[in-house]
Amino acid sequence: MAFAGLRKQINKANQYVSEKIGGAEGTKLTEEYTVMEKKVDLTNELVEQLITQTKEMLQPNPATRAKLTVNARLRGPGTTAGATSHAYPQPEGVLGDTMVKYGTDLGVESAFGRSLIETGESLRQLADIKYSLEDNVKQNFLEPLTQLQSKDLRDVMFHRKKLQGRRLDYDCKKRKRTTGGHVTDEEMRTAGEKFEESFNLASQGMFNLLENDVEQVSQLCALMEAFSDYYQQCAETLAQLTDRLQDLRHEASAKTRGSFEPKKLPDLDPTPLDASRSPLPSPGCTVPGQQAGGNMYLGNFNQQKNARSPNASPIPSPMRSPAAPSPPAQKRPCCQALYDFSAENPGELEFKEGDKIDLIRQIDANWFEGSINGKSGLFPVNYVDVLVPLT
Repeated sequence: MAFAGLRKQINKANQYVSEKIGGAEGTKLTEEYTVMEKKVDLTNELVEQLITQTKEMLQPNPATRAKLTVNARLRGPGTTAGATSHAYPQPEGVLGDTMVKYGTDLGVESAFGRSLIETGESLRQLADIKYSLEDNVKQNFLEPLTQLQSKDLRDVMFHRKKLQGRRLDYDCKKRKRTTGGHVTDEEMRTAGEKFEESFNLASQGMFNLLENDVEQVSQLCALMEAFSDYYQQCAETLAQLTDRLQDLRHEASAKTRGSFEPKKLPDLDPTPLDASRSPLPSPGCTVPGQQAGGNMYLGNFNQQKNARSPNASPIPSPMRSPAAPSPPAQKRPCCQALYDFSAENPGELEFKEGDKIDLIRQIDANWFEGSINGKSGLFPVNYVDVLVPLT
């Protein structure tokens, strides 16, 4: 740094300390300049908040947003803005992918599966519409704001900062000359001209910035138009989806509902239960490990029987002669309840699991008519196990 520049920096620091600590009076700027300065500061803060909050609205997840920012910096400046923007996973698209996946797994023959696929595809469309909104907002709102921040506001702030330094230099030389310091007329004139130049440049920049309301309002209008188009397209997509889901609901309600038939053990295990049992020994067979007549009690009995005289009267048999078989009783058709059945309509018969129900007739393939405890009515075929079928 040249000696003249170093001397100027020392003068600025001296004047700054004198004003802040020593109570020295600096040159007062105009009231108009002070008002514009406050408005420009507010505009600068506003633009910063608008850019930040708009990005957060378009990409709400801060962790994902930070990850995309880091990846974009690692990839370098060659990456297109659209590719980086569309790398953000929209929640509508994520939900849509899940619905399409599981709807496909359920199958198109299922009304619920088709509904999931239809809804998932519509949610994917919403995600694409959101990506279009991002591109529109970035092009017509964020980019102009970023340019305003990086160029116009930056230039104004630069001239204001330069004005502050030149004012300090001018006031320092004026104070030294007032107190008898060595300051030439040329130095004083040069400092005054530079101070005047910076004041006019800063004032002109702030004035132009604050008077450019048309451009700012146009950008805000572009943002609202982008929102309007986005929500209109979303509403149309959702309306079409709702109509399609209504059709699928009517189709599902009109479909004939099948009947459930509970399975019995022979349906689940065709192998007979007795086939796995060991056969019982025949009455004429000798139990292994036991000799015929080896039982002491049977042996004594046989010996006593053989020792009887041939003239003795025969011993009566302890077993009675079998009686003549009686004809089987006629059984009434009946069934046993497998589940509880609650009557929801007049004419239906209510019963509990395990109840025995007398069968009267079979109405069709799905309904019986029967009676229990003096009450008669209809009940489903698949709720009972028929013990004695109808003839």
